[in-house]
Amino acid sequence: MKYEDIHMDHRIISGLIEPYSTVLDLGCGTGELLYILAREKNARGQGIEVDEQAIYKCVAKGLTVSQGDIDSGLAEYKDKSFDYVVLNQSLQQVRHVDEVLKDALRVGKKVIIGFPNFSHYKSRLQIFFQGRTPVTEALPYQWYETPNLHFLSISDFITYCRLRKINIERKIYLGKNKRVAFYPNLIALTGMFLVSRQE
Repeated sequence: MKYEDIHMDHRIISGLIEPYSTVLDLGCGTGELLYILAREKNARGQGIEVDEQAIYKCVAKGLTVSQGDIDSGLAEYKDKSFDYVVLNQSLQQVRHVDEVLKDALRVGKKVIIGFPNFSHYKSRLQIFFQGRTPVTEALPYQWYETPNLHFLSISDFITYCRLRKINIERKIYLGKNKRVAFYPNLIALTGMFLVSRQE
């Protein structure tokens, strides 16, 4: 796989992870990220995924993946079992955000979170002018088929971390093809955060 073929969010996550780390990917899909981390960072990865067909694709890549619902918890994992826990494009799909994040911060020394920014200007314009649920590059689903249960913005997540006393170590904002430096809550399609638990 060529570097330019790797999704930008996967490149960012790979850049945040130290070589030879242990990684747990919650909602790992078909395993593209775990495969990249194993190849590029010599990471020892494990995934959890609910979709059986996606798991078959992970296994075909030689990845270790368990079938499970993230919302059911990570009770089988000890504290600090992994260097990193990844919730990329899955946090907005869980039912119980508090419980899932609390578990992720317990199991991982650091947690990487990526989610679509629901307050992107295109979303705002569609709601204002059309009065309809927005569909954008980061939110490609119609309201009746979306897997998203929570509609959060970058500002919402930053406020959430402050209220829950979660350390934000890095903030990275992405547009369609590049990073966003200014007005991320308005311009960024995706917010990515490296967080840790306050001791």
